[in-house]
Amino acid sequence: MQRIQLIEGDIWGHRKDINEYYSIPSSVTEKIKELKSEGTTVERIEEKVSRESKLSPQMVAYILNKGASA
Repeated sequence: MQRIQLIEGDIWGHRKDINEYYSIPSSVTEKIKELKSEGTTVERIEEKVSRESKLSPQMVAYILNKGASA
């Protein structure tokens, strides 16, 4: 798929066989926080966490900007 954007909020549709939400494992956010505290670059964090967690680099970037900044 191409040109897919992640939009924050609820999405409603006709498909009922898929999960409405996906929970990011706490280990992923902890790893992001750990790497940030070590001074690792954003690009390196995206690359490393994406490879280890099987999340896309875009999803890791979203977590970096929204979730792990606290």
